[in-house]
Amino acid sequence: CPRDGGVCPCRVSSVLNRDVKQFGKKHMFDASEETCWNSDQGTCQWVTLDFPRTVKVSQLHVQFQGGFSSRLCTLEGCRAGEELVKISDLYPEDINAMQISFAAFQVEETVLDKLKITFENSTDFFGRIVVYHLGVLGERL
Repeated sequence: CPRDGGVCPCRVSSVLNRDVKQFGKKHMFDASEETCWNSDQGTCQWVTLDFPRTVKVSQLHVQFQGGFSSRLCTLEGCRAGEELVKISDLYPEDINAMQISFAAFQVEETVLDKLKITFENSTDFFGRIVVYHLGVLGERL
């Protein structure tokens, strides 16, 4: 997502209490340690990223709030106009309820225009996910 205040080419499954000003998706990309995306409750929260140009993804970085992370993240991706296909499963560790946990994953290099990250198994009883930072590393094609 652009950091210049432009339109963010991403969507999220939900926002806590629909309070996008305080907990919206833009906070995953603002480089602030004090803001975050906070999902509402429910199973299988997700984030989709629609890249403005085709990219070759090689790494995924996610910084969760401890106690509000996911034990299993499923990555799916596709080229423009195609259906999503599974790329891989990732298994972040939940450090503890008071810390922020950072997970960096090497992923099989994949060329795509859209990436979906599904948080399959929240460590929170109500299914909430809290993400302070989400980064996708790779190269533009």
